[in-house]
Formats: sequence, C-alpha cells, structure tokens
Amino acid sequence: MPLHFLLDHPASASVGDDVVLTGTEAHHAATVRRVRVGEEVTVGDGRGTWLTGECTAVGPREVVVRVTGRADVPPPSPRLVLVQALAKGDRDELAVQAATELGVDEIIPWQAARSVSRWDAAKADKGRARWAGIVREAAKQAHRAWLPDVSPLVSTKALTARAAASRMLVLEPTATEALTALDLTAAEEVVLVIGPEGGITPDELAALAGAGATAARLGDTVLRTSTAGPAAVAIASAALGRW
Repeated sequence: MPLHFLLDHPASASVGDDVVLTGTEAHHAATVRRVRVGEEVTVGDGRGTWLTGECTAVGPREVVVRVTGRADVPPPSPRLVLVQALAKGDRDELAVQAATELGVDEIIPWQAARSVSRWDAAKADKGRARWAGIVREAAKQAHRAWLPDVSPLVSTKALTARAAASRMLVLEPTATEALTALDLTAAEEVVLVIGPEGGITPDELAALAGAGATAARLGDTVLRTSTAGPAAVAIASAALGRW
C-alpha cells in the first residue's frame, strides 16, 4: 500500500496538478520514510479529499506530488464519538490512538470526578494539542480520509447537554444491557463515554442517565480505560455496518 501524507490546507487539486508537501510533512516523507522520485503515494487533507499521485521532486523541505487520481470521500454517518476520561500516565493517549485507527469521528476529553490527571486552563490547551497530534499521526497510519476532531475538555455538566442530542452510551461494567445487543442504526450520532481508572461515580451515572444516556457493558470482565474505548468503537463500527 502506498505511503499516505496529510496537507495542512484543503486540497483543491485535480488530476495533472501538483501538490506540495512542506515543513514536517516533507521532512517525514523525504528523510524518515525515504520516498523517491517516481514513487506512488496518497495525499489527503483530512476532510475527505483523497489524492493519488507520483513524487516528481523529493527534498527535506519540499516534496512535489503530481496528482494522477482524485476521490472525494463523504463523511461517515452516523458519526461515532468517543468521550475519553482523563487518565494517569499515557492510558488516555493510548485510547485516543487506537480509537482513531479504528474509525472514531470525534474525541472529547472528559474531566471526570475520579480522573487522576487534572487539566487546568493551560494544561487543557496543551493536552488537546497533544491529543490532536496523536490523532493526526494515527489517522495517517490508518490511511483515513477524514481526520477525527479533538474537542475542548468537558465537564460532566457539559456532557449531559450532549446526551440530549445524541445516542449516548455510558460504558459501565455493572450495566444490565450489553453494547452488542443495542440497536445503534437509528441514531445520527453515537457517543461512547469511557470513565477513568476508578470508574464513573454514581452521581455521574445518575446525571448522564437523567439526561437520556444509556448504560451499557462490554462483557463480563473489567477493561482498563485505555482498552474499553477502542473495544467499544470496534463493536459500534460493526453494528453500524462500517466493518
């Protein structure tokens, strides 16, 4: 499969046009991946444009790709959203990376009551930027036409507002309903909520349920927060017919 690269601007190129990779993307293509003149690659803008082309010039600061094919991929529907509670170490980042590879369309960091990691205003900006960087690299690796959005940090109160406008499923090991048994096809947006290491508090579960969310379990075992989100995304992708 050809290597895939991302532009930092919307791609308006047609067959026969040249697109130019610059900055870190050119460095990655020329120095890290060692693409060569004549090599076929794919280029996207993360918003549905998918270009196939041939490298005509390769340098560490600029890689020129002559477009030989173009496709415009529609956004997935229903949208699949992961609400990932902040977690200690890199467990939340592992979840973000895997969920991106598996096809999630939006990722929302959640400051849950039991989150060991805490983001103040400064950390929230840096944390979101770091998650966005992880998403970008994972989307490239997975050859995705659409780059998932990374939304601002939310509180539980803000999260309840989202529940009223979507099919929100709170992954909870004690839930009576299994995620595999739920019908997700009628929703315009499926939101999967994953708690931190210590789990979601009873007050949070009650608040989300009161806003219309449904509690669902993955299985008989308790998964780590870094594992539960990707597992739920995989199940939802199959249920929605994406896989």
